Amino acid sequence: MRKALPLMIAGCLSAGGFVELAQGADLMAVYRDAVAYDAQYASARASLEAGREKLPQGRSGLLPTVGLAASTIWNDVDTTRRVSGATATNTQYNSNGWTVSLSQPLFRWQNWVAYTQSELAVAQAEAQFGLARQDLIVRAAQAYFDVLLAQDTLATAQAQKVAIAEQLESAKRNFEVGTATITDTHEAQARYDLTYAQEIAADNDLTVKRQVLRSVIGKEPEGLKNLKPGVQLVRPQPDDINKWVEMAESASASVQIYQALYEIAVREIEKQRAGHYPTLDLVASNGRSGAGGGTTGGFDSKSSAIGLQLSIPFFAGGGVVSKDREAVALKEKAGADLENARRTAALNARQAYLGVSSGLAQVKAYEAALTSSQSALDSNKLGYEVGVRINIDVLNAQSQLFDTRQKLAKARLDTLGALLKLKAAAGSLGEDDLAAINALLD
Repeated sequence: MRKALPLMIAGCLSAGGFVELAQGADLMAVYRDAVAYDAQYASARASLEAGREKLPQGRSGLLPTVGLAASTIWNDVDTTRRVSGATATNTQYNSNGWTVSLSQPLFRWQNWVAYTQSELAVAQAEAQFGLARQDLIVRAAQAYFDVLLAQDTLATAQAQKVAIAEQLESAKRNFEVGTATITDTHEAQARYDLTYAQEIAADNDLTVKRQVLRSVIGKEPEGLKNLKPGVQLVRPQPDDINKWVEMAESASASVQIYQALYEIAVREIEKQRAGHYPTLDLVASNGRSGAGGGTTGGFDSKSSAIGLQLSIPFFAGGGVVSKDREAVALKEKAGADLENARRTAALNARQAYLGVSSGLAQVKAYEAALTSSQSALDSNKLGYEVGVRINIDVLNAQSQLFDTRQKLAKARLDTLGALLKLKAAAGSLGEDDLAAINALLD
């Protein structure tokens, strides 16, 4: 029996995870499904398409406007003359006409500023979509890792229950032959019942985690690939927390969003102050009007005009000055929001970097502890057989081994998640980073 338990554990567990699933879906497949299904990402994609329309809208203020106006009117006029006796006449005729007009701005500074703002609005929309894409990568990977960990937890509970069941049977046999007390049997039975309760909780947690992943990818996940046994994780490059903080403060998607908003606010001041400036437009028109029919002989005329139109504002009830002050205040707000975004990005980068560093250290420590726990179990198992160890010692050693394996798997997955968050904080997270992690799956 001493040899059966380690062999059973080795068959159920692996260094990177406890569940071996062949031909399963990998991380990239899950991400592609999330791109096609996730509602938050679809919303961000539609928002990007809407944001890109800001550019042609801003450009329209610099281009000419052309309009056509036409009319046709039936006229019925009764006229009474009071000269040398009253006389009455009735005139009926149709009047019609059309006019084509063109206006080309020559100097409207506020329109030019609005165009530069539209370019920044597009940049903001692109950054917002980049943030949504990075968020989707992190969410899809985290949901994937959560399912893996839940599967590992369930498999651990099941394997531990089998191991304790074997120990329980051994305790019962030893009690029957008089080499052990009933206490050993009770201890093994209590540990078995506890593990069974943990198995039920783990199975429920796995169901919940699978539903979370399903909400991201739109279908029931089947046979997710786990980490390769004995996979080695490497430190982030560059291996300098200060460089990651610097990248986050300048390249983070959230910082880029608020940077664009700040630039838009700066230009809004210039745009509002342009309300004091004169405007100059080129105007042109071409039209025709006429009347005829009924009791009149009718007429027909054509006209064309072209020229410059100058408008100089003098006073608008104080509205322009008020909008100027408002724009200045909003610029100060945008500057504060930008600074807050930089500080938040720096904090996120520091936390993620420390999470990766701590995770790598934990993985190394748990790997060493795993070897020690296996040796401790083997020693306690042998000691129990020769009578120098009691049953509770073996049960504790088994629990320690399973707990160490579980924590090792969790540390590895948490470290990979922290690495993705670190790259997201620095604004450099992309599909290639996900593919690199995908290569670690078996």
